[in-house]
Amino acid sequence: MKETDIQTEDKIFEAATRVFTEKGFDGARMHEIAGEAGINKALLHYYFRTKEKLFDAVFSKLAASLFEKFTPLFRPGMSLEEKIRFFYHEHISFLKQNPQLPSFILNELNRNPQRIKKIFEKADVDKIYNMLSQQHPKELAEINITRESMPQIMASIAAMSAFPFVAKGIIGEILQKQGKDFDSFIEERKEFAPEFILAALKNFGKSKKSKK
Repeated sequence: MKETDIQTEDKIFEAATRVFTEKGFDGARMHEIAGEAGINKALLHYYFRTKEKLFDAVFSKLAASLFEKFTPLFRPGMSLEEKIRFFYHEHISFLKQNPQLPSFILNELNRNPQRIKKIFEKADVDKIYNMLSQQHPKELAEINITRESMPQIMASIAAMSAFPFVAKGIIGEILQKQGKDFDSFIEERKEFAPEFILAALKNFGKSKKSKK
């Protein structure tokens, strides 16, 4: 691919990401994306013939860049605790750069779950559990994480980093009354979230064992 083609595609990806996350798939218009990218609509259609193809390409690339950051989580050598801390540092940093993404994904999941599902198909609960059970069998047993409880665990872990961005308006107002700002809150959350989850997992394990 020529350098000019790469530069043009990069402009389109950046513009389309902004428009899609702000207005959703249904609200986005190709001519608006073209204008945002600084190109004409005909050139946009040359690279991506339909809005569906552009959407899939943009968010497949976005999902790939996110999962690339999580690659170390699938390698041996890190403890489960280290992986949880690593996840929050990378996930929150990524969302800080793409703050509208969580709200966009929630909206699109309600409108067209299949479209988002295929983009995030790498987040397979069974595959993640299999990897963790192979690399951290003792740690999983201690906190009583099972294949059945994994969806609940993953949803809880992801919500700790994603929810503040979904509720930014409300959280921002609360912080303002306390003389704090949202960016500082998010930076603090990189440390707070893993500590909270690790403590919750330990209590979860104790609770499950006491009921047996």
